[in-house]
Formats: sequence, structure tokens, C-alpha cells
Amino acid sequence: MRQNRRQFVRTTTLAAAAAALAPATVPAADPVGVAWPIGCFNRPWVNAEAHWTLDTALDGIRDAGYRLAGLLTPSPGEPLIAAEATAEYLAGVKAKIAARGLRANLGALRLATPLVEADAIKSLRQQIDHAQFLGLEYLLTFGVNQAADYETYYRAMADAAAYSQERGLRLVLKPHGGGSGAAEEITRCLEKVRHPNFKVWYDAGNIIYYTGKDPLEQLKPIAQHVTGFCAKDCDRPHGEVFLAFGTGKVDFAAVFHELKQAGFHGPVMVECCAKPAGATPATITAAARQNREYLEKLFATL
Repeated sequence: MRQNRRQFVRTTTLAAAAAALAPATVPAADPVGVAWPIGCFNRPWVNAEAHWTLDTALDGIRDAGYRLAGLLTPSPGEPLIAAEATAEYLAGVKAKIAARGLRANLGALRLATPLVEADAIKSLRQQIDHAQFLGLEYLLTFGVNQAADYETYYRAMADAAAYSQERGLRLVLKPHGGGSGAAEEITRCLEKVRHPNFKVWYDAGNIIYYTGKDPLEQLKPIAQHVTGFCAKDCDRPHGEVFLAFGTGKVDFAAVFHELKQAGFHGPVMVECCAKPAGATPATITAAARQNREYLEKLFATL
């Protein structure tokens, strides 16, 4: 018994010493910072009255420090991927993007309303083919505003989702009022289209602009479906969206934290920046650079 007791004491002492010398186990902290790609749409440099062209926008995107460009807003003489774009025009667009060392990742789809299903499908397929020629990755749809068009829109999008998937493109829906106003309407679109290649491209500024609802609360039910983000601020319903980030009502930190928790990987595309009356391409470029730097600093803290 004495020998056993001595062995017990010795074993216990050695175990305690080993435990004291062992490093403490600390739960791993969440990694700080995200590396989501940041790009910029051509919209800030669209000015039909001043006859600014796609060249103006691409120069501005490059000079503001972006390497990723999005073809969002057409203008007279610049149809982008629209059905009426010619092969010659598209070849020129492709060359202009490459000449500036940029990569274009997204093109916006356009539909004439009221919708006629056969015409809508034909137009969408033409636009998808144009996007494929340009080497884009995403096709963005805005939804439709009139309830009479909803069912036709869902059927057209189901066709577009399948057609674009066959061509290596991803179809995404942007909140834009009407049938894509906020979480309820977006969820309905997803359920009606019912195709794995139809996802969401979130726009917190548009949630405020079109609905006045809280972008964070509207994001939560659909966050797992978000594959891209339109970055714009907004100061009030139907208010101003050409703002420096952080000066409107969008809580970018909260929205992006929610997206991170949902496993979001980007890209994030700047859609708007400060654009006062009389702005020049150079002043818009400086404002677009400011919004890029805002996002970079925020992403480093997430």
C-alpha cells in the first residue's frame, strides 16, 4: 500500500508539472479581413449630354485603381451587350477593355415591356451570346415592375438561366423595386424561376431607394443566395445614390459582416460615387477611387 501510494503521488506530481508547462489551449479566432474582388461599373461616367463614351468610363475605372469593370449602363451609341449590338461594335468593346489592362466581369440584361415571352427569350439569348463573346462571367437582370409581366418574366428567366449556364455564364438578380423590391419579392423570383443558375446580386442602396426597408434585415433571409454585390449608398427612399460611401443610410459594415457569415466571396462592384453638378471625368474618377479605398479599409476589418 505504501509503495502504491508513493507511485500515485509521484505520477500525480509529474502530471501536474507537465500540465503547467503545456501551452494553454485558446479557441481559434475568426480571421480578420476579407479579400473580395472590388470592381467598378461604367455608370458614374455615363453622360449623354456631354457625349462621354465607354472609353471615358474605362479610362476612369482604370485610373481610379480598379482592374475589374462592369458593363451596366448603356447610352446612345453604347449599347454594351444589348440585342442590337453589332459584331463590329462588340469586337471594339473587347479590344478597348483589353487595351486598358482591365477585365470585364458583368453585363446587364435589358427587356422591353410589356413582355412578350417569345420576344423576351430571343432577346435574352442574343444578349447572353454577346456576353459570352466578351468573356463575361455574370449576367444581371433587374426584374420587372408591373405585376402583369411577372409570370412571363419568370419563364423567360428560367430559359435564360439554362441558356447562360450552357455557355458558362451566371445569371443574377438585382433588387430594383417592383418584382425584385426586397427579400419577399426576391425570394418569390427564386422560387418561380427554380434554376440553380439563378442567384442574387445584392444592392443595399436600392433596398432603401425603392422600398425604404432596412438592407440588413432584408439581406438575412436571402444571404445564402448572394453571389455578388452592387455597392452604392442612399440617403432616403427615392433620394440620392451618387454619394461617397458612409455618407448615406447604408450600414456597410453590418451588411458585409452578414455576407461574410453567409460564406460570401464577392465580387463587390462600385455602382455609384459622388457626382456633383458639373462634374468632370477627372472628378468622378477621384470620387470612384475614394469609394474603392473606403471598401478596402472596411474589408481589412471584417
